[in-house]
Amino acid sequence: MILLPNFFMFNGSEKKKFLFVSIDGSIQDLAWHVAKEGHEVKYSIDEASQKDVGDGFVPKVEDWQKEVSWADVIVFDDVRGQGAKAKKLRDEGKAVIGGTPYTDKLEDDRAFGQDELQKAGISVIPHWDFTSFDDAIKFVQEHPDKYVIKPSGKAQVIKHLLFVGEEDDGKDVLRILSDYKNVWGKKIKEFQLQKRISGVEIAVGAFFNGKEFATPINVNFEHKKLFPGNIGPATGEMGTSMFWSEPNKLFNMTLKKMETKLKEENYHGYIDINCIVNGSGVHPLEFTSRFGFPTISIQQEGILTPIGEFLHGIASGTMSKFRTRIGFQIGVAIVLPPVPFSDSKTFEVYSKDAVIIFKKPNFDGIHIDDVKLVENEWVVTGTSGWALVVTGDGQTMRQAQKQAYSRINNILIPNMYYRTDIGNRWFEDSDKLQNWGYLRE
Repeated sequence: MILLPNFFMFNGSEKKKFLFVSIDGSIQDLAWHVAKEGHEVKYSIDEASQKDVGDGFVPKVEDWQKEVSWADVIVFDDVRGQGAKAKKLRDEGKAVIGGTPYTDKLEDDRAFGQDELQKAGISVIPHWDFTSFDDAIKFVQEHPDKYVIKPSGKAQVIKHLLFVGEEDDGKDVLRILSDYKNVWGKKIKEFQLQKRISGVEIAVGAFFNGKEFATPINVNFEHKKLFPGNIGPATGEMGTSMFWSEPNKLFNMTLKKMETKLKEENYHGYIDINCIVNGSGVHPLEFTSRFGFPTISIQQEGILTPIGEFLHGIASGTMSKFRTRIGFQIGVAIVLPPVPFSDSKTFEVYSKDAVIIFKKPNFDGIHIDDVKLVENEWVVTGTSGWALVVTGDGQTMRQAQKQAYSRINNILIPNMYYRTDIGNRWFEDSDKLQNWGYLRE
């Protein structure tokens, strides 16, 4: 049995027309949930290999620009030049969720993002930017230490290229830099070496309505490695735990200081800063100036305000407060080969057109990624192997985990895999964060 995408759950709020615009098909779940509330939805995907993602769940259009006059709200999903399009439409008077050239650059250009943090009075981790691997190798040889290698620009979307050094003398970083020079020299045009800081990795994010941050804010903990125990290759994200909060010390020391600049930019959307915190301070790592994955799916689990009403409020600038659940939410990515790598042959053999089976007709907490509907069956599509995000909610982190993993037990997909420890970081990290005071006002 499947959940038909035209089974609307209209909540009584005013019906709106939403146009969702995606580069590679990453907001079909958001569009689907808005449609289930009874709003009119149209969805456009740019990349040819991803165009059938979401088929059967949401109505599709080929050329989104022809639908601009139809839409009450336009929602962009990414940076990569989308900010200029969103800004132009806002300047023309449209209600838009999306960035600006400035906010795109905050994420795309690591050096620029760090400079803007410093301009806002936010301390940053010592870092050095390079366009030459030989120069970087010479630098580490002359200044041996633990470093993190972070590709910038287009190469930073290849998540397994990020390398976190473990050796005090930096010899592991030297080996990786030498390998990258030989293998990736033509693709990695610029990169950053960042001094490795020990502490708790935590992110703080919030939705900005063009004038101010809407509250509550979001505190989240990413799980980027492929295997439980935080081992294996880096992925885009295997799962996230989070909670909603009134503005706290962590927010006030970081994002809050960007409020004036974001107001100048008339930014409408979600923005997040990933940080390392310890007893000596907060050390911001990088911006995400768009919806995060799987963050936006998990946030829907915790937002009580109807999601269509919420998106319209952020896009129009009328939403300054919204309702959320008390407690914790987690989301677990359900993936198939070749995740976390790109290998079209492996995907074709092991994952393409795999049928998603639900043992019982319970679809609570189920969020689609690269999935389409064929003859009333949920089928894996696209090119990557990212299939579903399964969420859970609870008054405690353990309750949220129990709900999410019980929902996963209801799912069968050939060759599926996922992490079994999403949320576990909280049990150790929370004591440190409370002691350091970052979660208090």
